[in-house]
Amino acid sequence: MEITSAQLKELRDKTGISVMQCKKALEEAGGDMEKALIILQKKGGEAASKKSDRELGSGTIGSYVHNTGEVAALVNLACETDFVAKNEEFIKLARDIAMHVAAQAPLYVTREDVDETALTKAREVFKVEVADKPADMQEKILEGKLSAYFKDRILLEQPFIKDSEKTISDLINNAVQKFGENIAIAEVRRVSVK
Repeated sequence: MEITSAQLKELRDKTGISVMQCKKALEEAGGDMEKALIILQKKGGEAASKKSDRELGSGTIGSYVHNTGEVAALVNLACETDFVAKNEEFIKLARDIAMHVAAQAPLYVTREDVDETALTKAREVFKVEVADKPADMQEKILEGKLSAYFKDRILLEQPFIKDSEKTISDLINNAVQKFGENIAIAEVRRVSVK
């Protein structure tokens, strides 16, 4: 199947990823735009994991203050080079994540950040809920409940407020694929009047 320039442009506009990567994804998907998007997301995750051990020596601070003046957030979005740190799209990504933090108030950045006390307390609450389930299924159900509970409290796992089809982790992975560098959220701060 021949990939048209209109298809390439549409996929590039949706993702911001290079023309060559968009063309490869469309060819692999047989011209199906939705499949191509999934392929690019999958490849973004693979690219992010390959680059995750690279040193983060630069970055930018994204800030957001809500128009009521009652909530604000700062996000330190780290990358490898000043070249990427000064890129307008990278700066916009940091600001979008700061806006998300202000709106969603995550308690943790990653699942590894969840402290043992919070995990133990949540486990105790959910153990009561699964007590009437079959014994061989209790642990699996408990883990599912814990995962769902913490998903709403972990920044990287939250659905992005501007596009609920993507998580914050997806945004980071797409940026890694787009810029070709390791990118990570180094620090998050949220302040609120209430």
